[in-house]
Amino acid sequence: MTAAVRAVRVPLRARAVIAGAAFAGLVAFTWPFVVAPGRFGSAYAPPLIFGALLVLILAVVVSEIASGGIDAKALAMLGVLSAVNAGLRPLGAGTAGVETVFFLLVLAGRVFGPGFGFTLGCTSLFASALLTGGVGPWMPYQMFGCAFVGLIAGLLPRLGGRAEVLLLAGYGALSGYLFGFLLNLSFWPFSLDPHSSIAYLPGLPFTEQWHRYLLFDLATSLGWDTGRAVTTALAVLLAGPAVLAVFRRAARRAAFEAPVAFVPGTITAAGRSAR
Repeated sequence: MTAAVRAVRVPLRARAVIAGAAFAGLVAFTWPFVVAPGRFGSAYAPPLIFGALLVLILAVVVSEIASGGIDAKALAMLGVLSAVNAGLRPLGAGTAGVETVFFLLVLAGRVFGPGFGFTLGCTSLFASALLTGGVGPWMPYQMFGCAFVGLIAGLLPRLGGRAEVLLLAGYGALSGYLFGFLLNLSFWPFSLDPHSSIAYLPGLPFTEQWHRYLLFDLATSLGWDTGRAVTTALAVLLAGPAVLAVFRRAARRAAFEAPVAFVPGTITAAGRSAR
């Protein structure tokens, strides 16, 4: 049985930056539930503010990791997988919910770790947006949605063999719904007449606001998200074992290791104490 080894180790400072970015992303998605009505003077101000913050935070995350959190070989792998995902995405184009990028995010996050998965989700969607001309106010939210998919994949329990593939297929299906659930939050407050029973209505108690959103999500995107979930689960079941083997073989050959400074009492790359 092959244990799920984190091939790319992200140092503590970069992990803290990623954790902060993930928290900011959650706030950006869930602002309708946490921002008091009229606090920003306009219903359109929060997403604009949070969108600008997302772009800034993503830049910080990528620069932090590139500045020493991941070595050159891991950065090369990140670039290759981002390009592959950017090329795969137009094949599905979201038709009937079919998406061709999530299974690669799930598998890469599983093998290379949560930090790598988070960054890959961001860079994949950024590259795809540039390739397809899909740059717009929705892009930071899509980037963060995919980043969460890769991040959680790297945090799944360690299993091996067929059990691991089934776990990843189940998570792949769940991630299809998770992505849709998060992305709907980015436009729900502006998409319906306020008099609708499923529209966002500032000032409502959290429980009622949550109930409205659940109904909105079920009514508008359940079928679309189901297509994404089924596509991802099938892709993981069919191609997952081979892709996992390729990723792990590449990780073993590359021997990814973030560059570290010589500190007395630490373990060097050769495995001996630096004392």
